[in-house]
Amino acid sequence: MGLERRVAVIGAGPSGLAAARALDRAGLAFDGYEAHADVGGLWDIDNPRSTVYESAHLISSRTTTQFDELPMDSAADYPSHRELLRYFRRYADEFGLRDRFRFGTRVLGVEPAGGDDSGRSGWTVRSAPAGSVPGSGADDAVERTYSHVVIANGTLAEPNVPTLPGTFDGEALHSSAYKSADVFAGKRVLVVGGGNSGCDIAVDAVHRAASVDLSVRRGYWFVPRYLLGRPTDTLNQGRPLPARVKQAVDSRLLRLLNGDPRRFGFPEPDHRIYESHPVVNSLVLQHAGQGDLRVRPDVARCDGRTVHFADGSSGDYDLVLLATGYRLDYPFLDPRHLAWAGPGSGTAPRLFCNIVPPSGNGLFVVGMLEASGIGWQGRAEQAELVARYLAAVAAGDDGDVAAQERAVRFRRRLTEPWPDLTGGYRYLGLERMSYYVNKDAYRRTVRRLADELAPAAESAA
Repeated sequence: MGLERRVAVIGAGPSGLAAARALDRAGLAFDGYEAHADVGGLWDIDNPRSTVYESAHLISSRTTTQFDELPMDSAADYPSHRELLRYFRRYADEFGLRDRFRFGTRVLGVEPAGGDDSGRSGWTVRSAPAGSVPGSGADDAVERTYSHVVIANGTLAEPNVPTLPGTFDGEALHSSAYKSADVFAGKRVLVVGGGNSGCDIAVDAVHRAASVDLSVRRGYWFVPRYLLGRPTDTLNQGRPLPARVKQAVDSRLLRLLNGDPRRFGFPEPDHRIYESHPVVNSLVLQHAGQGDLRVRPDVARCDGRTVHFADGSSGDYDLVLLATGYRLDYPFLDPRHLAWAGPGSGTAPRLFCNIVPPSGNGLFVVGMLEASGIGWQGRAEQAELVARYLAAVAAGDDGDVAAQERAVRFRRRLTEPWPDLTGGYRYLGLERMSYYVNKDAYRRTVRRLADELAPAAESAA
């Protein structure tokens, strides 16, 4: 008797829900695993692994972010995390996905069944109730074998916590643990990191702290949320300009709107716009211009409550908040199965279209994806590609020669030169940019590959 065709889906956030929906629509058997008590992932602020905070909203607009098949029932252009959680719960209920997940179940390990690294023997998923203590001998670990595994546990849960040089005697907090501006009340605050979270939190702090400084290592491009009365990312949809043209036009427009960022204390960006993720926040410029916060260079060392900066200046602080981002984290899996050096390596797993290991070993990742404007529909299209491939494999195993040929052709693509997903942009060589793509180039490629996997009649339709 051959291996039962059944898929494990790890995670019930947006990417896990997209994977479950695609597999269900394709008629494929699967089990979902989620450590928290319900769907929503990081957008559920009550989830212990959630990294959102009370003031968190989307930084891309509702219409460019939502799943195409279920528009958000919100009037807000940039909904809050509360509205987003309701949306994901509605999505799960609308498509009958909630009953397909084992909630309160933590995945402890994913290993090749029978020690066969090729994945031909399937994958053993070891799980336990989320509250159990690993290695205690008392946990109720369960092992199940699956033909394939979809990893969809997100990219923004494992904090990147650098060691502050020297010794800081005040309070140090990573943004992953930040929930409310109450923590800043009456304190001298230094926010380290000028990305979207750092700027959002610095703006929060302005209203509660005794003083706020923002330490940045490099310059950023600041994009307003609205332009001509419309969400900025809804402009120029459907007809992408060539990379160099778009960079030239948009950089000039931003300089016209915002002026020179150096006027507000920020360094000049050391990259063209869109070669790193832009900061969708113009309030931070306003507060810097009003004197509500000061922009500081990189931290050189700490001495008690005093922080010394790279330009020789210093300041005294009660609280340092590290908005220093996140690392990819698949703790239940040996990184080599994803062609990856591992956490902190400065790289991302080397996956075909950010989804499939080059070995084609039966593992897939949905959601290891960053791009300006990619939205959850981009994740849904990743999931659709996975589901169509697995459906072709299943049909081929059942004797459908045409389906078998489609699956073989797709696997062959893993050994050929991979498509260029940059769209002509030269992304910065940063760890957080190592899985960045251009949304238009990416979605065009993934949709084409999915069409090639569909039965002829469905593809023609």
